[in-house]
Amino acid sequence: MDSVRPELAWAIEAAQNKKAAVVTLLNLEGLGAFTDCFLVCTGFSTRQVQAISEEIEQQLARRGVRLAHREGYDSAEWVLLDYGGFIVHIFTERARAFYDLERLWRAARRVNVPDAGAGAIASGAAES
Repeated sequence: MDSVRPELAWAIEAAQNKKAAVVTLLNLEGLGAFTDCFLVCTGFSTRQVQAISEEIEQQLARRGVRLAHREGYDSAEWVLLDYGGFIVHIFTERARAFYDLERLWRAARRVNVPDAGAGAIASGAAES
């Protein structure tokens, strides 16, 4: 992705505000997927996963971006936030390793997001 849509940039910033780790965008355009993009990130506890989810929801709602559907908040091993054009996946470390969306969607163009304060978004090729 040469540029990130504003709503994705807001979601990334919100996740980083709550110290989300390994923030990654998977561009699914042209792959026959049901959405354009996945934003994937990790929290180190179920409470942190919930906090990341809450922050993303609040920041996007403040800007008029409507959440279509949320799943997994109560158990908080994997919270899914569906915004239609993109889906946010917030995992615990264990759940992220188990479901391995990056491998499942390895044909997607991958954008690794540096930690907050590390500079602009760095683009990279999908890993094999």
